Amino acid sequence: MIAEAQLASLLRREIVNIVAGAFFLFICFISLSVAAIRPKKTARILIWLGIWSGMYGAQELLWSEPVSASLPAALQAARPTLLVCFAYLIIVVATFAFLELTQGWLHWLLQVHLLADVAVAIAAITLFVVSGSPDPLLLYNQLLVASLLAVLLVTLSIPALSRRFLVVAQHRVLTIGTFLFAAQALWVNVARPFQITVPRIYNTLGFAIFLLSVGYTGVEIMVRDERRLFLLDDELAIARQLQFSILPERTPRIAGLEIAALYKPMSAVAGDFYDFLTTDERHVGFLVADVSGHGVPAALVASMIKVATQAANGCARDPAQVLGSVGSILNRNVHGQLVSAAYLWIDMAARTATYSAAGHPPLVRWRKSDGTFTRIESNGLIFGVNAAS
Repeated sequence: MIAEAQLASLLRREIVNIVAGAFFLFICFISLSVAAIRPKKTARILIWLGIWSGMYGAQELLWSEPVSASLPAALQAARPTLLVCFAYLIIVVATFAFLELTQGWLHWLLQVHLLADVAVAIAAITLFVVSGSPDPLLLYNQLLVASLLAVLLVTLSIPALSRRFLVVAQHRVLTIGTFLFAAQALWVNVARPFQITVPRIYNTLGFAIFLLSVGYTGVEIMVRDERRLFLLDDELAIARQLQFSILPERTPRIAGLEIAALYKPMSAVAGDFYDFLTTDERHVGFLVADVSGHGVPAALVASMIKVATQAANGCARDPAQVLGSVGSILNRNVHGQLVSAAYLWIDMAARTATYSAAGHPPLVRWRKSDGTFTRIESNGLIFGVNAAS
């Protein structure tokens, strides 16, 4: 055990490591706490930032002799293994964090870099467990760190590359933090051959600035993405109102006929549509349609079907004519989407039903007398497909 006087002396000498370790663990706690209450898709960068900061903070504390001396015996015994794990796994977590900031070829390049990071880390930890020293792989780990930093510096330095490969438009803070960290790392490596001792506080400050710049950029991305989600929610709410506004408010009353309608779209905003065409109390037409895809574009096409259906009211008694009229409007105005439709005309005076469809699933008829079901198919070409093609 370390005597009380020796412990006090060590605390004074290693106060920087202890404060730095506590600071980085605090950043870890804040990052993970914020990530826990944010949408998962937008909070991934904060999760990796928190793990990265936590590992670095734990490493700083483990390097401190007073902290190590105060640990339980089991943790003291595991200290060398933990330090090796942190030394080789920090680059893995850092690469995961930078994957959240990149896109395109740079994103692919970092994925390759990540595989190399993981391979070196596994090899180094295994070598340490077997032989007690991971030093033979230390150079490879340093090269991976240097290459990751070099890729970031080049990307941040060239506007054309940063615009193309970074997911954030404004990256001044990240650029400053990266360059300061790189300058500090270069200073340490240049000074070492000349036996110039660089105070450890400069290493800690350099990394802290770098980490905070990454965190600032991550928060900027998260806020931007959440703002987009809020705007999208507003657009979807408007589209949902539009979708339900084009559906019939009630079913028509036809003598001798019971009509029921149930509408359950697959998604919040879909392209499913139905409508009724009536000429009097003894005749009614039923039109159902399904637009390919979901979301706002499908809902907009459904509103176009509503207009086309009302325009075909004059030929409501002829299903083929109704679908032909609707199809001619859609084929001229709908591009890149397909629409299936079916139309059923019921004449209660003559006790007849006439049916036609365009690429739609078959009509199912149920006979109450014997309880049998019959599929009725009368399909033409789906709307949105040019018959000449």
